[in-house]
Amino acid sequence: MLDKTTIGIAEWIVAEGLRGASEVELLDALCEKLVEAGVPLLRANVAEETLHPLIFGYAAIWERGKKTVLETWERTVEDAGIEYYRSPFGDMIEHGLEKIRHRIFAESAPTEYPLVERLKDEGATDYLALRSNYSTHHRSGDQSWVLSSWTADAEHGFGDENVKAIETLVPVLGLNYSAVGRNRILEGLMHTYLGRDAGNRVLKDSITRGTVETIRAVLWYSDLTGSTRASEELSGEELLDFLNDYFECVVDSIHEWGGEVLKFVGDSVIAIFPLEEGSDICSLAISASDAAMRRIARLNKERESKNQRTTDITLALHTGEVMYGNIGSRDRLDFTVVGQAVNEVSRMEEMCRSLEQKVVVSAAFFELAERCADRFVSLGRYALRGVSDPRELFTIVPQPPSGF
Repeated sequence: MLDKTTIGIAEWIVAEGLRGASEVELLDALCEKLVEAGVPLLRANVAEETLHPLIFGYAAIWERGKKTVLETWERTVEDAGIEYYRSPFGDMIEHGLEKIRHRIFAESAPTEYPLVERLKDEGATDYLALRSNYSTHHRSGDQSWVLSSWTADAEHGFGDENVKAIETLVPVLGLNYSAVGRNRILEGLMHTYLGRDAGNRVLKDSITRGTVETIRAVLWYSDLTGSTRASEELSGEELLDFLNDYFECVVDSIHEWGGEVLKFVGDSVIAIFPLEEGSDICSLAISASDAAMRRIARLNKERESKNQRTTDITLALHTGEVMYGNIGSRDRLDFTVVGQAVNEVSRMEEMCRSLEQKVVVSAAFFELAERCADRFVSLGRYALRGVSDPRELFTIVPQPPSGF
């Protein structure tokens, strides 16, 4: 490959980065350009670290004649698989290696890497892995490198000019991956800590204190039963496992049926299902409630089999107008909901214990949930703490146990 061609491709990479090309788009087009320029590429893999509670990193993989894909690396050995930790990338991460080269066509003995041996069986003749490091000032959490591997299948592997071109282009490619990776990290953190809808609103510049929108929504307020005693009797690690297990049942159910979890308050979960014209949000909220109860029932069986503490939830569902947006001080904001309906749903949840019900819903919710009317039973009218007028409350008849 001519130096002029390498420079041209480097300039193209920068332009694609400014355009906002994804890792998959960028690697796919780059590899095609390299092949056109005479590089005997069979496979390329470019991986980056990320900042995510479950995902360690992302890898874009190009193989000649196949669709370029984006894969994830899990954070634990159990999830990622032992072969990852016996790979060239695993060695580069663990030992800080910046380059690994296997001229497969000239090596008679097997390599220490199952991946390279598999590529050899597929016709590979040369394998080159490179590491590009970020400086401390340009890191986002653990994001400190971009790793890439380049596999050839020409009779004598990569020529010296091929290797020089790849080594020249990789830092430019790494800079683009860093920018794309930071955007993904930012979006992931927003969704993880604020919720998908609230996170998207913040990313779209809804960041000024007092920027709120009045919306009608179904409000979800659930609480774990017996968690105070659990916090007294369990060790710190056991308590975290206990809370995480049950929160996962609740949150997965809310997300499955289109709700948005806004926050955790101690052992309580506050969520909304925004009301839209013509939508049957109440049915979705009821389905989320049913799903949560089924998941908790399964979890309790699992935990009982291990002699671990179990619990349940109490839940209130209500509808009303709320202010949804940025609320707080000048230097510490929260993206949440406030309003009378929020106060009322929290008071309704408090009634679950005295009424000996797992689920309590308001008359406003009942009136809106026409399709599920046969599942409601009135509990009577009750005074709610801090609410001026007595309110009629209902409960939801549970679904038959055959549902799980």
